[in-house]
Amino acid sequence: MRLGITDTVKHLIIINVVMFIGTLAIGNGEAFYQWFALYFPKNEGLFRPWQIVTHMFMHGGPAHILFNMIGLWMFGSAVEKIFGAKKFLIFYLLSGLGAAIIMLAYYYFQYSPLEADIIASGFSQAEINHMLTTREILDGTTQAQVAQLQEMYYIFNSSMVGASGALFGVLVGFGMLYPNSEVMLIFLPIPIKAKYFIPGLIAINIFSEFSGHSILSPSNTAYMAHIGGALTGFLLMYFWKKNEKDKYRWN
Repeated sequence: MRLGITDTVKHLIIINVVMFIGTLAIGNGEAFYQWFALYFPKNEGLFRPWQIVTHMFMHGGPAHILFNMIGLWMFGSAVEKIFGAKKFLIFYLLSGLGAAIIMLAYYYFQYSPLEADIIASGFSQAEINHMLTTREILDGTTQAQVAQLQEMYYIFNSSMVGASGALFGVLVGFGMLYPNSEVMLIFLPIPIKAKYFIPGLIAINIFSEFSGHSILSPSNTAYMAHIGGALTGFLLMYFWKKNEKDKYRWN
């Protein structure tokens, strides 16, 4: 399949590159990260509502942005050619939002029982936030609670950046639109049909998330965001296709 670069994909790549340059040029990256990376909402000192969108245009390093932008060009251009610019942009952004929401929901699922347990022991919300922000352990904290706080600390201070969640939605869209197209991994130059390659890639991410063993990606990868983006992309494709069929159906 012959591919150029479509307008929306080109503009998305430009925005990502500009944001990456800004990260490198302003405040050693810290200023940009604190404003535009997605932080856990319980962390009131760092979380801002706009981060749920802006984190999609932030990246952690040259390799991170390079691989995401290559993927966006390769698969996004093909999807945009079918969808058109407006529909593709909506699809891309909704996939990224879905990835972020599912990632945050997963964090809350892990975090909330730990927090509730410590509050039940007599600590206030303000005291817990103080310990998680400063890493100062207050008097009366047991060893078991210190272990719980360590788990909470990782989530409380986590940040999420990257176009990967949106890109996984685009990958699913590509796989459903071009199931028999052959694609290859850079380090595994064997052509595989999209209808096998993309579900396999998602399965690897599910395995990596729940096994704790990273495959194909660094250990700090937000695998659940990838899964969330893929799920959102699938649901959008399913309902858009269903609505398109219903439009031409006699009732």
